[in-house]
Amino acid sequence: MQQLPTLDVAVIVIYLAGVVGFGAWFLRKSSSTEEFMAAGRSLPGWAIGLSIFGTYVSSISFLSNPGKSYAANWNPFVFSLSLPIGAFIATRYFVPFYRKAGEVSAYTHLEHRFGTWARMYAVICYLAIQLVRMGAIMLLVAKALHPLTGWDESTIIIMTGVLVTIYTLMGGIEAVIWTDVVQSIVLTCGALLCLGILVFGMPEGPGQVLTIAREHNKFDLGSFGASLAEPTFWVVLMYGMCENMRNFGIDQSYVQRYATAKTDADAKRSVWLGALLYLPISAVLFMIGTALFAFYTAQPDLLPSSDVTGDDVFPHFIVHELPSGVTGLLIAAILAAAMSSVDSSLNGSATLVLRDVYRRFLRPNAGERESMAVLYSTTLVWGVLGTGIAIVLIPVDSVLDMWWKLSGILAGGTLGLFLLGLISKRAGNPAALTATLIGILVIAWMTLSQVNEKVLEPFRELLPTFYESMMSFVTAFEPYRTTLHSFMTLVVGTLTILLLGIAISSFSPRRDAGGDQSAASD
Repeated sequence: MQQLPTLDVAVIVIYLAGVVGFGAWFLRKSSSTEEFMAAGRSLPGWAIGLSIFGTYVSSISFLSNPGKSYAANWNPFVFSLSLPIGAFIATRYFVPFYRKAGEVSAYTHLEHRFGTWARMYAVICYLAIQLVRMGAIMLLVAKALHPLTGWDESTIIIMTGVLVTIYTLMGGIEAVIWTDVVQSIVLTCGALLCLGILVFGMPEGPGQVLTIAREHNKFDLGSFGASLAEPTFWVVLMYGMCENMRNFGIDQSYVQRYATAKTDADAKRSVWLGALLYLPISAVLFMIGTALFAFYTAQPDLLPSSDVTGDDVFPHFIVHELPSGVTGLLIAAILAAAMSSVDSSLNGSATLVLRDVYRRFLRPNAGERESMAVLYSTTLVWGVLGTGIAIVLIPVDSVLDMWWKLSGILAGGTLGLFLLGLISKRAGNPAALTATLIGILVIAWMTLSQVNEKVLEPFRELLPTFYESMMSFVTAFEPYRTTLHSFMTLVVGTLTILLLGIAISSFSPRRDAGGDQSAASD
């Protein structure tokens, strides 16, 4: 088992101690709910933009994107190409909507628009997504660091969970944003440094990377055909547009950042900065995978075996080809990508539990001390749950595939519900509820269509009874499967709720203008 040199260990320890200490420094500025959740609404747009960028990258992108382009091509990069479209829609419609409302919760307006059920439905979907997202991020970083450090995967997961929970707990959203700024710089420098070492380390020079890549069609963006059963260019683009609109439009982790901005212009600037930074860095990450393919194609003897998977190659390169010190920096970059995403999930989840659950149903008049206790305890509980989910998911092979599938499923069509309220002046509670229920059924059908023996394999030994019963269901469900690709779950779920809601509401009496209707049509 690989053991890190002392210099690399020192770099990692210094980095982690610095990040946690930096985050904890904001303890003095997060003693009220307003500071903990919205940082006094005083932060500059550039800092929020770097935080959005860091949240977008995460260890899912930092490690899985190189793995995807190494094993196949640049087809997943099409997701990144949809980001400017999402940013334009966000700055034109979403940011002004939330800034005008002044709410720190992304889902308060859904109750005004459609009723309590709509607000709670969105809250539950968000909380479920964040738990799985935190688990996936910490799992991926553990899978990467295990061969690099020799540390047990469970130990790495627990260490990551504890550290990020500590500084998020103490510093609130301001600690999240400013530590994300630092971590965004670290992960960007790490990615650029690694790509440079790869490209200039080719036996025949940098040009050899492009030569080998072109010979094997590594820059292919996917088929431009009309099939919806494969991850074609258009399927990934549609998925990316829906996912990015969901992120910028209804994801609490992003919407809460809009509330922290000093001005409306700062909030809009943050979206564009985050989106336009992610696009080139995403290309760098995919280029790392392509360069890794060229590097090991030109020098196959440097790989331990020919069956090394795409997700394993980048960590192997880091530990065996990088000089001491640089390896520690890259590991710090991987940890930065993980922590800059988990912290926002923790703070966003705690905010929703307080604003949308505790103060809404249990204690509407809760004072500052009581509210702060809820924020602290929820952050701690969510940190423990996310860490536990990561440990449970250790048997999962492809974390990126798992995340892309589950995010579309757990989103539950909430984007469609939000768009329905934003676009249709006629849509009321009956139309929204009917459309959402049908949308959930469609999502459930598409989700069940993706369950097969490969998906259930991790449960064969862990939960044998569950595995056997699910395999029986898979056999019985076979005639009813859809052939649509799993990426289409989010797209179809969104369109079902939006279009059905508009169609049903067209038969309803026009709602009176006023109240929240004006906000819904802004």
